[in-house]
Amino acid sequence: MNTNALSADGRRTARRAANSKAVAAGARAGFVARGVIYLLVGLLALRIAFSDSGGKQADRGGAIAEIAEKPFGSVLLWALGAALAGMALWRLSEALFGLAGPDGDKPGKRAMAAARFLFYGFVSYSVLSYAAGDQGSGSGSSDRQTDDVTAKALEWTGGQWIVGIAGAVVVGAGLWIAFRAVTRKYRKHLKMSEMTRKVRRAVDFSGMFGGAVRGIVFATAGGFAVAAAVRHEPGRAKGMDDTLRSFTETPAGPWLLALIALGLAAFGAFSWANARWRKV
Repeated sequence: MNTNALSADGRRTARRAANSKAVAAGARAGFVARGVIYLLVGLLALRIAFSDSGGKQADRGGAIAEIAEKPFGSVLLWALGAALAGMALWRLSEALFGLAGPDGDKPGKRAMAAARFLFYGFVSYSVLSYAAGDQGSGSGSSDRQTDDVTAKALEWTGGQWIVGIAGAVVVGAGLWIAFRAVTRKYRKHLKMSEMTRKVRRAVDFSGMFGGAVRGIVFATAGGFAVAAAVRHEPGRAKGMDDTLRSFTETPAGPWLLALIALGLAAFGAFSWANARWRKV
């Protein structure tokens, strides 16, 4: 039997598995989970803006801890972690077999999908570990983790350059995220024709506003990392929580953080729209 034919059959079988309804369902569940996390981070940030944080962290760890405190919190965390695992598997299928759309086989897009697979795989693992009883996993302060990682990196030979370049990359990624949101690049990934006019307007608002705010937060965090590298002070690098709190130190005070919080919540709603209308 022709080995090339067997290999081609194997690739086709694998591609069909990657495009299966199960993988698509996992991706949509992942978007729901991502929306929950961003909505909770937005609500926590809104509470911080008006001095009612109750010691909570406005980051992924704070969102996980918030869920854990609710009735059936452990069950909800298991469901959240499983949904994020579905997102990770979908991203893996994109990395291996290409994304939906005519340019989905481009190496850059597949590499980005691979990076997202690693990210969502880590987030899923941390949530599931927390649900299993390891409360040091997933719920830790992003600020403390950022300080620790930055301090270790600065001790390496060329550490300042490494931290500075990493920070610059995050700045660039944040600006790119914001640009894509403002220019509505997300539209090509959504089944816009299936939406009513009102729904389309709502999705456009949440996609542009939420995506732009998300990009600004990323870019700001990257800027703090660059500052930490330039000054060789790891404490200047900030996680999500401290980055959000820094907006209260601007002339706009807590009102700017409130606006940022609403934007993060809007991105959560946009993630839910992706769960319904994303092309997967």
